[in-house]
Amino acid sequence: MTGTLVLAGTPIGDIADAPPRLAEELAGADVVAAEDTRRLRRLTQALGVTPKGRVVSYFEGNEAARTPELVEELLGGARVLLVTDAGMPSVSDPGYRLVAAAVEKDIKVTAVPGPSAVLTALALSGLPVDRFCFEGFLPRKAGERLSRLREVSGERRTLVYFEAPHRLDDTLAAMAEVFGAERRAAVCRELTKTYEEVRRGSLGELAEWAAGVRGEITVWSRGRGASGG
Repeated sequence: MTGTLVLAGTPIGDIADAPPRLAEELAGADVVAAEDTRRLRRLTQALGVTPKGRVVSYFEGNEAARTPELVEELLGGARVLLVTDAGMPSVSDPGYRLVAAAVEKDIKVTAVPGPSAVLTALALSGLPVDRFCFEGFLPRKAGERLSRLREVSGERRTLVYFEAPHRLDDTLAAMAEVFGAERRAAVCRELTKTYEEVRRGSLGELAEWAAGVRGEITVWSRGRGASGG
């Protein structure tokens, strides 16, 4: 009998948003693979849970090396729980490599649904939600960023991006250049936290506002020709 890989969503801000099953899985898993073991420790303390299983790190820097080790645990019958710092594993976070390796070995993969910055921001954005396209993080280099934006300049669906606070103003300026300064957009920061903010307006207006903004960022842009918003 092979084991089970469990992908578990973790709070993106407010610890009260943790699904009840998360505590159960943390307490019962044979192996807990965490993007940051220090943040995992704070999470388990907040939930009043002590993992019985082995805790290992699983992040971008060791993902390739650690995946075969976790697959061996799964083939041996272990229940392996994968958690990232916030939100669902695999969504711009470590996880895809392990899921693909488990699927290749016909290992069961399941999930504990939980908070998602993508869906939370989509619901709050005021932009059309019937069809959307998640683009993750844009390239850091200006030329590559512009090229990536031009690839989707004709996209009709609402576009969703993650961005680091110190690059937000440059990204919004690039979006205004490629998509047009009048295109409607929204910036969501610090979702579910004390200083949560959703700023809506044109890309030109948001680019002017963005200098000096801090906090975790999700950027939304209405698709070309989309209705509503």
